[in-house]
Amino acid sequence: MNSGIIDIPSPYSVPETLARLQTLLKEKGVTIFALVDHSGEAAKAGLEMRPTQLLIFGSPKAGTPLMVAAPSAAIDLPLKALAWQDAQGKVWLSYNAPEYLQQRHGLPADLLQNIAAPAALLRKAVE
Repeated sequence: MNSGIIDIPSPYSVPETLARLQTLLKEKGVTIFALVDHSGEAAKAGLEMRPTQLLIFGSPKAGTPLMVAAPSAAIDLPLKALAWQDAQGKVWLSYNAPEYLQQRHGLPADLLQNIAAPAALLRKAVE
């Protein structure tokens, strides 16, 4: 089964990967809503977890038409990027494939670009 998740290898640490992505998003005027440090919160609870952080970002101008067309899309918006380290120490940047979100919520084809545009920035962040 296709999970709809795209994984891109990153040569940077988890925090550096997301810092690079945040810089690119801010340069394009994209709002950063939150950074969730899953592994940091696990450590505070006395638990061990490989570095794992989630960035939540988006643009109301791009996201609102999607949610108007398909209200269920709000469960996947704003967009998210997950930076995580695997058991071998390799860092990955993962995100939902725009086509998967389109199919999942029945989004009109003419709105696909609204969720596809950030993919180029995610790829650039790990260059």
